[in-house]
Amino acid sequence: MTLSNGRPYVAIPGPSVMPDRVLAAMQRPAPNIYRGAIVDLTHSILADLKRVAKCTAHVALYICNGHGAWEASLCNMASRGDRMLACANGHFGLGWADAARRMGIDVETLDFGRSAPIDTDRLSETLKADRDHEIKAVLVTHVDTASSVRNDIQAVRAAIDAAGHPALLAVDAIASLGCDPLHFDDWGIDVLVAASQKGLMTPPGLGFLWFSDKALEQSRSADLATPYWSWIPRIEARVFSHTFGGTSPTHHLFALREALDMIEEEGLEHIWARHRALAGAVWAAFDVWGQDGPISLNVADPAMRSRAVTAARIRNGGGEALRGWVETQAGVTLGIGLGMALADDPTHDDFFRVGHMGHVNAHMTLGVLATMEAGLQALQIPHGSGALDAAAGAIVRAIPEIGAPAPVSA
Repeated sequence: MTLSNGRPYVAIPGPSVMPDRVLAAMQRPAPNIYRGAIVDLTHSILADLKRVAKCTAHVALYICNGHGAWEASLCNMASRGDRMLACANGHFGLGWADAARRMGIDVETLDFGRSAPIDTDRLSETLKADRDHEIKAVLVTHVDTASSVRNDIQAVRAAIDAAGHPALLAVDAIASLGCDPLHFDDWGIDVLVAASQKGLMTPPGLGFLWFSDKALEQSRSADLATPYWSWIPRIEARVFSHTFGGTSPTHHLFALREALDMIEEEGLEHIWARHRALAGAVWAAFDVWGQDGPISLNVADPAMRSRAVTAARIRNGGGEALRGWVETQAGVTLGIGLGMALADDPTHDDFFRVGHMGHVNAHMTLGVLATMEAGLQALQIPHGSGALDAAAGAIVRAIPEIGAPAPVSA
């Protein structure tokens, strides 16, 4: 017998849950792609993307996934043989560095492991050693989607400035945009990379780049920038189709417009607070489960954890066992432990992730945690008791901070 029949819930860190409003917005005929409503729609989207990233500089939109957005960022920042410095905290930080290397960029990687943030002193010292300022950019993941480490971008900017280095600060915000606070202008970011399928609640297929005037100027001499991937014709479009390097992604634009409307209606500050509250509920449950058993969170310091995804471990293969049970028996899909251990490593099946990003509320998060509790019991995995009470308490304590109405007296 299984209880998985019914609407499944995919609690992975992207593609995130798509709101019914977003799905419905796509159900319409294709428009004229040369003029008219689609042009105004696109201009409104580009303006609102700047607002979401707190950016007053430039933004370009690409028809691609996050890996495509990585390549777009790299080819606009560098020429073949240029140097870059990558700071990695997991699978995606290493992946961005590898993409650069395969494009002919000379990349030095500072690997800080999979559970700790960037050591900014080490970063600053590395940049100081580059006395000829050959390093063109520093690559940083705001949140590494695989490890759930969240880096302090302001501290990274301060480390670059302390070294007196002119390198661009390039930030991967694919997992964090629309979930964790992010301020392009105030944090001194030069290039920001994101995609549609996580905090922006839109189907995979759109990549975004925000970039400063400094980055734009550097791109004008970058010989890796091919006609399609160059951001210059996109922001200086002589005809509308140049905005996308060709035909516009019409139905993705309809979806994204609706998602951005929902973000505007809720408000970014409230969205950030909601993600903080839901993450707190997940962490509270894990803290209790881990008191009596082989369960632990990947990132020890709450200040360095993503509010969009939580990476965890159950030793002795418990992570994969729990993933299998909740999916087949209860209709909940948890994320795999991406890049945490090699396939032939005995610990490979220990790791998993819980996504709580985008269009997610309290009952969805508490439901996932209750299903996981059932799985722990069914699999007889040792764990502390009272996790669901702790998660519910975290939700209750967070509501006044978010600004909900006071409870009604009897």
